[in-house]
Amino acid sequence: MLFWRVKPLDKILETAGKKALTRQLGAFQLTMLGIGAVIGTGIFVLTAEAGQKAGPAMMIAFVIAAVVCALAALAYAELASMVPVSGSAYTYTYGVLGEALAWVVGWALVLEYAVAAGAVSVGWSGYMNGLLMHTDLFGLVEKGSLALPLALRTGPYDGGMFNLLACAIALVVTWLLVIGTSKSAKVNAVLVSIKVAALIAFIVISLPAVQSENFEPFFPTGWGSPMGGIGVLGAAASIFFAYVGFDAVSTASEETKNPNRNIPIGLIGSLLICTIFYLLVGYGAVGAAGSTPMVGADGVVLQPGTPEMAAACLNHAEALVCSKEPLAHVMRMIGFGGIGNLIGLAAALALPSVVLMMIYGQTRIFFTMSRDGLLPEVLSRVHPKYHTPHVITVITGVFVALFGAMFPVGILADISNSGTLFAFIMVAIGVMILRKQQPNRHRPFRTPLVWVVCPLAVAGCLLLFFNLSLYTIGLFFGWAIIGLVVYRFYGYKHSDLGRGLTGPEGGEVPPPEPVFHEGPEA
Repeated sequence: MLFWRVKPLDKILETAGKKALTRQLGAFQLTMLGIGAVIGTGIFVLTAEAGQKAGPAMMIAFVIAAVVCALAALAYAELASMVPVSGSAYTYTYGVLGEALAWVVGWALVLEYAVAAGAVSVGWSGYMNGLLMHTDLFGLVEKGSLALPLALRTGPYDGGMFNLLACAIALVVTWLLVIGTSKSAKVNAVLVSIKVAALIAFIVISLPAVQSENFEPFFPTGWGSPMGGIGVLGAAASIFFAYVGFDAVSTASEETKNPNRNIPIGLIGSLLICTIFYLLVGYGAVGAAGSTPMVGADGVVLQPGTPEMAAACLNHAEALVCSKEPLAHVMRMIGFGGIGNLIGLAAALALPSVVLMMIYGQTRIFFTMSRDGLLPEVLSRVHPKYHTPHVITVITGVFVALFGAMFPVGILADISNSGTLFAFIMVAIGVMILRKQQPNRHRPFRTPLVWVVCPLAVAGCLLLFFNLSLYTIGLFFGWAIIGLVVYRFYGYKHSDLGRGLTGPEGGEVPPPEPVFHEGPEA
């Protein structure tokens, strides 16, 4: 079914009703955009996860993930500049590889956006629960009296029963999206500043507390093995979540001055700066608090996000690898409890915007698929008062809330990464195919050394994909099979392209909203 029912790129652009945008962004603005989009939940939350999988060698995992992300970003930027429309990798695949693979990519993007929104919700709840446990509201209440019962702090896989705060934040964000609440770029800039300031404060305070013995042994779990999920490569596959969001740069090519020069500078520059931040945070966290992985009775390193890991952490609550709020936890361990609370507050303020953008991105992908006839028309209905796709927003939000309530952040992040890596593989393949099929098509940005960069991007994404846990890979393929069944019995029959309806008709398009635009940030 490869190249079957390919939607011409010209028709995609026509359907989208593309309008020209002013080219006003330079290399510096793109770099700042990328930093704001990338820095988020991954570094605030997954530091503990990476420590459990790789120990001090998590710093190497940060570099590996950054290199793979940079390669994928350069490929992504070419298609984003050629087809600057909604739908992300789903739309690009539809225009190159055909409807069947486009469906699989769109289905996989549920993992990138909706599951990732659940992961961010869990990360937010970890910091909020930490704040409630360690604050006394300036002496107004006894410290710890605001804490929720243990059963309501985490889901059943993580030692609790129902993550109440993760569920609540997802539902609140869903309500905001339904009523169409948006925010200005100035507020976004403030939130980015809060996140960056929190990381700088952490680095400045933690580095003097670093002890060299905390880095021994440096490779406690080795490089890992395929589908094992442990080791440096397993940590890189998880920490990849900390870099997702670069497409905020890639998709800005239409508004960029001299995109062939400035897009690579913005992409590589933002990833380089974020990697330096991440390495310093990882160095400070490991050096100040240590990151010895938890092992079971058989001496085997435990998988994060499992009941066995939760049980082991009951007796080692002070361990970095057991913390739900690792950066605040390190600050408290080295005697800066107040700063730890402020870092927790920074995360609590900034992370809901990420949940909002991820749910927003998911609903717009489903909206696009519905307009193409691949999903029921009801999903693209627009609210008569709020002018938002309320049906799919509510459905998505409820599922995100349930993901957050029931699963730990590490499992959700890994599942999200599986969908993201698959989508990136399809994008890199699509770039190479288009270079052969349509060599003369206008490309505002051209991937440099395309026959080196794109194969390396595919290989890098496959390397990380197959170093996720066997459980995660199994879930991905199970989800893909379910998607193919849905496509066979619904999308195949109702596709507009299959029925000859390839024009721009098909329901009212909700107006774009300048909502919490930080990309599908991790």
